[in-house]
Amino acid sequence: MKPFARIVGVIVAAVALVVIVAAIYVWSGAYNVGADDPHTRMFSSLMETARDRSIEVRSASISLPKLDDPGMVARGAGSYSEMCAGCHLAPGIDESELRAGLNPQPPKLVEYGAEDPREAFWIVKHGIKMTAMPAWGISHDDAALWDIVAFLRAMPKMSSAQYEQLARAGGEHDDERPHHMHGATAAHQH
Repeated sequence: MKPFARIVGVIVAAVALVVIVAAIYVWSGAYNVGADDPHTRMFSSLMETARDRSIEVRSASISLPKLDDPGMVARGAGSYSEMCAGCHLAPGIDESELRAGLNPQPPKLVEYGAEDPREAFWIVKHGIKMTAMPAWGISHDDAALWDIVAFLRAMPKMSSAQYEQLARAGGEHDDERPHHMHGATAAHQH
C-alpha cells in the first residue's frame, strides 16, 4: 500500500505545482489579452478544439426545418445584412473595419455558408464566448434564427447584386414574423 500512496502523493504534488504555476502566470498579467496580439499556437489549438467539440455535441440533437423556402432565405438575408455582414462579410463585401480588429477573425461565411445547418443554428442562437459572436437567441426567436441559417446555405452561390436585392427585400419582409425580445424561456432552450 505504501508504493501506491507514494504515487498518489507525487501526482497530487505535481497537480498542485501546475495549478500554482498557472495561478502565478495568470496573476502576473504576463499573457497579453489585447485583440491585436494573436493567441499562442497552443492556446488557439486548445480553444478551437474545445469550441468545435462543444458545438458538435450540443447541436447533434437539433431538428432541421425545411430550409429551402425563399421567404426564409429573403428574411434571413435582411437579418444577416443588419446583424452579421460587418463581421462575416457578404457577396461584394471583402473586408470591414469592424472585422479587421477582431481576434480571433470571424469566419468568412460568404465563402462556405452553413456547412452544417444544425451547428450554424446553435452558434447563431447561443453565440461563442470570447469571440464577439453574440447569442442572438436572447433577442430573436428560433424561426428568425432558422431564416438566417437558410440564407447562409444560399449565400455562397449569390452574386453581390443578388445579395443586395435579397437583403433589401428581406429587410422589408422582416416584420412579417415577430421575432424580437420573445422572452427568456425559448431563448435558453438547449
